Amino acid sequence: MRKLSSAALRKRRRKLTHGLPPIEQLLRGSLIETYKRCGRPNCHCVDGPGHGPKRYLSVSQQGRPRRDYVPNAAQPQVMQFIANFRQLREVLDEICAINTELLRRREDLG
Repeated sequence: MRKLSSAALRKRRRKLTHGLPPIEQLLRGSLIETYKRCGRPNCHCVDGPGHGPKRYLSVSQQGRPRRDYVPNAAQPQVMQFIANFRQLREVLDEICAINTELLRRREDLG
């Protein structure tokens, strides 16, 4: 970043803001897939992988993990929302790095 001109940094920052995902389509967390055994002795799950897959959104809140059930029909959308959040975080990190470099150069941040 230090090799780029201040104008190039501002241009990159502008370009990053135009590629942001819709802010209302974000989910923080991880999608966890599990299979469960029901405990009935004659069920197919005794010798197989279990019932499932069951999916859960896992999010750490106040240092404790929380899991929320994700219906199978909602899985693609949940995966996209998680990807959107990760993309947003990467873009924010880059914008912050650009702003830090402009500040280091004693340039106008605007």
